[in-house]
Amino acid sequence: PLEDIDSHLLANTLADMYGDGKRGKYGISTVTAGQAAEHINYAILNFSWYDVRRKEMRIKQAGRGGTGRVFRDKGLKGIVVKYSSLSGKANDPVNMALIRQAGKRINKEIKEMDDKQNQMTTVGTAHLMEIMDHFDLLPVHNFRYGAHPDTHKIDSQVWKDKFTQGIVDSCWAGCTMSCSHAVDHFHLKTGPYAGQAVTVDGPEYESASGLGSNLGIFNPNAILELNFYCDTYGIDTISFANSAAFAMECYQEGILNEERTGGLDLSWGNAESALELLHQMARGEGFGVVVGQGVRAMKGLFAEQYGADPGFLNDIGMEIKGMETSEYMTKESLAQQGGYGLALKGPQHDEAWLIFMDQVSKQIPTFEDKAEALHYFPMWRTWFSLHGLCKLPWNDIEPADNNETDEPAKVPEHVENYTWLYEGVTGKKVTGDDLIAQSERVYNFQRVFNLRMGFGTREHDYPPYRAVGPVTVDEYESRAERYDAQLREEVGVEPDGLSTEEKMAHLRRYREDQYEQLVDAVYVRRGWTKNGVPTLAKLQDLGIDLPEVLAVVQPYQAA
Repeated sequence: PLEDIDSHLLANTLADMYGDGKRGKYGISTVTAGQAAEHINYAILNFSWYDVRRKEMRIKQAGRGGTGRVFRDKGLKGIVVKYSSLSGKANDPVNMALIRQAGKRINKEIKEMDDKQNQMTTVGTAHLMEIMDHFDLLPVHNFRYGAHPDTHKIDSQVWKDKFTQGIVDSCWAGCTMSCSHAVDHFHLKTGPYAGQAVTVDGPEYESASGLGSNLGIFNPNAILELNFYCDTYGIDTISFANSAAFAMECYQEGILNEERTGGLDLSWGNAESALELLHQMARGEGFGVVVGQGVRAMKGLFAEQYGADPGFLNDIGMEIKGMETSEYMTKESLAQQGGYGLALKGPQHDEAWLIFMDQVSKQIPTFEDKAEALHYFPMWRTWFSLHGLCKLPWNDIEPADNNETDEPAKVPEHVENYTWLYEGVTGKKVTGDDLIAQSERVYNFQRVFNLRMGFGTREHDYPPYRAVGPVTVDEYESRAERYDAQLREEVGVEPDGLSTEEKMAHLRRYREDQYEQLVDAVYVRRGWTKNGVPTLAKLQDLGIDLPEVLAVVQPYQAA
């Protein structure tokens, strides 16, 4: 087709063109990227499915890290997948009874426990909004703070009321959890589709918090409009949220002004300007294209062109390895700082989400405990990606007696479900440890590949200080009682009589040292050198000591 580029249109156009089999549009799935993918670095891909109840194609974002930009740079407009049949036997499983056994158990738990636990079938991941706010984990104003008095305006009840209820909202055929919620008949106010009524996918927690509290926006309709345009233009909601928040903080600090932003007022909470940034990205013009290059690019640009302090920009720029961090405040969770900093492809929590284990439940108090968690959970979550599985049925619903198990964070009964699933499909009997071993081979190979591309060493595994502790005086003083107590009890420094700047310096030295010790412990647990490179012995143990692999790591073994 020559007309459509934006994903909400193109997905339906392609389905109309190719959905001519006996299954019609239900037999079509598409991969697309919108207009903005031609102009920005953090463009994503949209994957579609046919919603039989709404009679239209729905889209979900995936592929953080610029996959949409690569897609459009290659001249691809869309990929169409067409299939004629879909059943539980489509991949010729060896033992269907074992698969049904796992399915029966998890489906029963969802039906009986979901409403008492996370309400995934009615709210989805947006149930986290007020929980994160309560524990001071919600990103506010570019992660300066972890809570805000206006969070109730965008909490889970608000989204529950806006989501269409009473229908099965599955993004995968047959999924009982049905957490892919949407707001129907939403009337857009800006951009090329102003005045049209559309279906808005979500928002998920990451989008609601990133486009909401992190930008200082507590208007749910503004968040929905931002979410819709991110989707259809092919813009990663997380990266946009953090990039816009970074620009807003630079505006607050006087690094940017309306002359430099092309007339945009980037004050906290200015939804109109945030939306205009998106529309500029789609058109390939204005300051929106600057923000669309991401936090790392803006740090260099603002230091070079506007004389901004590079140290301050590095402290507040919420990116690691060039990718913007997902939407959880990590100042008080050393393990999650490592979860972000040590993630191979950048700070997204699909490798490790340890905040509750660490900060709230205090289950991993020592460096060794944290290192073990930063070994197991990245490997376990990697296993889902390797096998094309959603991780939500693993731990967003739990057995009623899960807290009575030895390791409740692992949800042992559900790990067993996946061993049954694997055996049922392949015929190969496996344990949970076998699944971890599968991932560990791939994970270490990915680390070697990072090294081959010029990364993959210790220097690339550090988060910005904003993720570790308070960067500004205002941040410290907003939590002064907490930080003063930590200076006394953990650092051994009496804060009375010290200026806020002196307190911050003591706290920073302590927290940065804690992170160094964590990295040391994680590298030992993973079988890596002190510079973060897999050892020859580790590669041999995993059976991936191929000549091409050894040639990459050999020069780094002395480190």
